[in-house]
Amino acid sequence: MKIRIRTLLWMASMLLVTPWAQAESVRLNGSGTAAPRLNFRIIISHELFLGVGTGANINPRGNNPTIDTVTFDYTTAPNAVGTGSAAPVITGNVVPVRVYGNRGQITLTATHPVNLTSGPNTIPFSQILVTSSSLNVPAPAMNGLPVFPLMNGASGNTNRSATWTYRYLNTVNAVGGVYVGQVTYTASML
Repeated sequence: MKIRIRTLLWMASMLLVTPWAQAESVRLNGSGTAAPRLNFRIIISHELFLGVGTGANINPRGNNPTIDTVTFDYTTAPNAVGTGSAAPVITGNVVPVRVYGNRGQITLTATHPVNLTSGPNTIPFSQILVTSSSLNVPAPAMNGLPVFPLMNGASGNTNRSATWTYRYLNTVNAVGGVYVGQVTYTASML
């Protein structure tokens, strides 16, 4: 009985072990050449990564729950509101961006509500302008239209970095308040 249990346990453990690579064998009688063959296979999963802000600096590529905030502050220059002049204090308006994908063309889009809001008051998102430091990672405009980053080559791989710079156009004479809104950037790969 003990031998039978040991045999069953040994057989079960062999099922759990990763199978060895096996190749054909060639046996010759006499002289000649024996040339057995062995196949190789490498499996690489498709990956898509988009990091905007703090998440762009994650290495190796991974998830980061930090949502950065870009702030335009006119509290020290209230007479500049609505004049088109830049905010006197800007926090976080230059944002690192990284796009990686290994399955061809990547499309980037930006989605957001129509307006930033402060209670019942609003400022249109169209007042936010974004530009990129690189033509290889263009920044989607705040109008919902997609952009297509260039691939690194014909292989279908993309690994691009840039910085996006945000500017508040300041052409709306807005009521005092803290206006908030959130943009969601989406990377899509076929």
